[in-house]
Amino acid sequence: MKPRIVFMGTPEFAVPSLEILLAAGYPVVGVITATDKLGGRGNKTLLESAVKKCAVRHGIPVLQPRNLKDEGFHAELRGLEAELQIVVAFRMLPAAVWEMPRLGTFNLHGSLLPKYRGAAPINWAVIQGEEETGCTTFFLQHEIDTGDVLLQRRIAIGPDETAGEVHDRMMLHGAELVLQTVALIESGNYQPSKQNDAAATPAPKLHRENTRIDFTQPAIQVHNFIRGLSPWPAAWTLLGGEQLKIIRTHCTPAVHQFPAGTLLAEGRSTLKVACPGGFVHILSLQLAGRKRMSSEEFLNGTTIGEGTVLGV
Repeated sequence: MKPRIVFMGTPEFAVPSLEILLAAGYPVVGVITATDKLGGRGNKTLLESAVKKCAVRHGIPVLQPRNLKDEGFHAELRGLEAELQIVVAFRMLPAAVWEMPRLGTFNLHGSLLPKYRGAAPINWAVIQGEEETGCTTFFLQHEIDTGDVLLQRRIAIGPDETAGEVHDRMMLHGAELVLQTVALIESGNYQPSKQNDAAATPAPKLHRENTRIDFTQPAIQVHNFIRGLSPWPAAWTLLGGEQLKIIRTHCTPAVHQFPAGTLLAEGRSTLKVACPGGFVHILSLQLAGRKRMSSEEFLNGTTIGEGTVLGV
């Protein structure tokens, strides 16, 4: 008999994993997701998570605890009598929750653990110029992203691919890995492997301070940094004292004498930034308070003065 499953997740990334389990006939007896939030124009619209919307479509009971340590929530969770819990893009769980089911609780993580432990593994893999990443399923334990590994799947990263594009492919690969992992646990024929902590690398949360572009770095590193933060939260710099987000670029090696960060326009379609070892060509960008636009659209409404330097 297939194990009773409780699924925990919030964003769109988790939806294919839930859908694939249901399509395979696994009894998902409950979904745990984030509480509804006010948003939209004027913060007047109640926004439900993508996972909640999916669960409601399929008639699955939904729990939305504010406090994962609350005894009332624990009682509701026990009442679902799950034998296995699956976590995809959700919050850190207390031990009382992940120790509850007899078959354990496993998580899907967007990297080849132990590399890129943390909140933003896809972004940091692209930022670091990796040509390959992947996803991992592992049993939860106290320290985040350190549990014993069940399965992994490798995913190539293209030289100009953005974190958003990798995310969208990994979302589907990850769902398949979740299904394979459930089947493996169901079989009882598996041996989880310990992670090598010495090989671990961090993937910290993204914020304003660590998403600002440093044009004194080599051009290829600047390009990787920008695509690793695209489309969200987007790498940023300053143009004339105003924030400028750079969304998509490509890089060409070159020998030049321009100071790092010099912004150059060629005609009304080519916009590039000088960096050590080459130029970063800007394909799309966003000025503060404006919509995203192509470099051509930007140049049609802006004149780039000689000696303009980004970041100051």
